[in-house]
Amino acid sequence: MKWCLACFLICVLCIGVQLHALGTESYAALQKRAENGDLIAQRHLGIDYYYGTDVGQDYGEALKWLRRPAELGDAASQELLGTCYSFGHGVTRNVIEAVKWHRKAAEQGVAVAQFNLACAYEAGEGITKDYVEAVKWYRKAADQGDAGAQCNLGLLYAHGNGVEKNEVESFKLELRAANQNDEIAQYVTGLNYGGGMGVLKDYAEAYKWLNLSSAQGDKQAKEWLYKLEQTITPEQIAEGQRRAAAFIPRKEVIGQPLSDSNVPISPAKPTFTGTGFFITDDGYLISNCHVVKDAVNVRLVNGSGLLDASVVRVDAANDLALLKAAGKFAPLPIAASRTVKLGGTVATVGFPDIGLQGFAPKLAKGEIASLSGAADDPRYFQISLPVQPGNSGGALVDARGNVVGIVAAKLDTSAALAATGSLPENVNYAVKSSLLLSFLESVPDVDAKLKEPNSKDEAFEEVVKSAQDAAVLVLVY
Repeated sequence: MKWCLACFLICVLCIGVQLHALGTESYAALQKRAENGDLIAQRHLGIDYYYGTDVGQDYGEALKWLRRPAELGDAASQELLGTCYSFGHGVTRNVIEAVKWHRKAAEQGVAVAQFNLACAYEAGEGITKDYVEAVKWYRKAADQGDAGAQCNLGLLYAHGNGVEKNEVESFKLELRAANQNDEIAQYVTGLNYGGGMGVLKDYAEAYKWLNLSSAQGDKQAKEWLYKLEQTITPEQIAEGQRRAAAFIPRKEVIGQPLSDSNVPISPAKPTFTGTGFFITDDGYLISNCHVVKDAVNVRLVNGSGLLDASVVRVDAANDLALLKAAGKFAPLPIAASRTVKLGGTVATVGFPDIGLQGFAPKLAKGEIASLSGAADDPRYFQISLPVQPGNSGGALVDARGNVVGIVAAKLDTSAALAATGSLPENVNYAVKSSLLLSFLESVPDVDAKLKEPNSKDEAFEEVVKSAQDAAVLVLVY
């Protein structure tokens, strides 16, 4: 067995050396070598007949010459033989036989064969439908730069088929394929930018990708491009057209390590993410100390894009941090927490679990469950609204839109399970706003700029809008 493998490897190396010379060889000589059993010549003839290169296209002849090198382990012949069976080219269509040959080539690392095998698993054609196996083979092909595999894998991530649903990962894959000029991926990327799915909403960028896909004839892209034109500004349309005109397709180098450099937000991955909210119109904002405590760099993401920020001051004892960014923003007013009543309605807008849930801000609504925290800690409210990692540092606002707390922690589920034998549900905590006001008194320049608290109840939709306008995603590096 080892000797056979060695001979096969030597044969493969010889194929690589001899292929260059075949281009100058006469067809008669190539035919003669193929008839004499030369595997390289047989494969070459099979490929020529299949695509009609230098000879008339003849699927029957292609099949005839491809079969022997395929049976002896030549991956390129195996892949093309599988394609013949897939489409019934030169042979009765047989999807089971197609899967067999695609698998042989896929296992030798041929990206297009890996893609075709994944398609078979996804569709359940010639094999039992299996999304997990489809993801496995799409990923192998995508890692080699195959645009179709990147696009299809992105769609599986978008729908949670065979893999945990992840809008951010879906967007990354679609963008890679879109940059390689895949028209379906360009259409999906346009929808992602237009809807803020897995990426920050950007109408000009949405227009660019829908325009590019439409130009390649995608009917759905044309329809959505028309809809988008009815809702965005002429300036956004002009910018989208400019970006589309400047687009240059970029093919990924097969086998090259992949990078996230085309993904908006940052080429580097943050070590921690959380939420913050502006408290002055000139860029002072609040988050938790535990969010930024190990930060070398801090960046913020809001509707305007990506912003640099600096940590001004922290209060580790009460888990508070004051940050500063440059620009003009919509701040929230802060009210003393002594006004809060048990059972009062509260809400927060934040960025939980961005790797899973995406970059769009998420609303959580609930009540004040207790006027003290774990073990009756007077610094905290217990709150019933559902929060996850990434909500830390978000504003807890009351029915008037005033900040009455800062989302900070969840009850430790493992400790609760060990102590009580059951898992807690929606037992979360927020630092009281009175502690925040005391903290800000130590920074007079900021304290003097705080908005006066709202004195009247607002419509809940207005409360949410104000909280959303003030909220930012905090990226820590």
